Amino acid sequence: MSHTTKNKTRMLSRVRRIKGQVEAIERALDGGGECEDILQLVASCRGALNGLMAELIEGHVRFHVLAPGQKTAPSQLEAADDLIAVVKRYFN
Repeated sequence: MSHTTKNKTRMLSRVRRIKGQVEAIERALDGGGECEDILQLVASCRGALNGLMAELIEGHVRFHVLAPGQKTAPSQLEAADDLIAVVKRYFN
């Protein structure tokens, strides 16, 4: 089972929230919203997308790179944890 299938409900919920944020940007632009408000909406949407990307990368590393069920050296686990921490900091 893929990590995206395992976390499907949670990920779809995140995507639906992002969709709502994008629709809010569209409404603000269409309705002549204030520049500052639109910028804040875009920044919020970008943050949500970055969070989703970080979660997907973490799942990919843990499920495909480390290959669950196979023996993994402690140094590999530590390196994966370090990489995931860097990715999360980069996207946040």
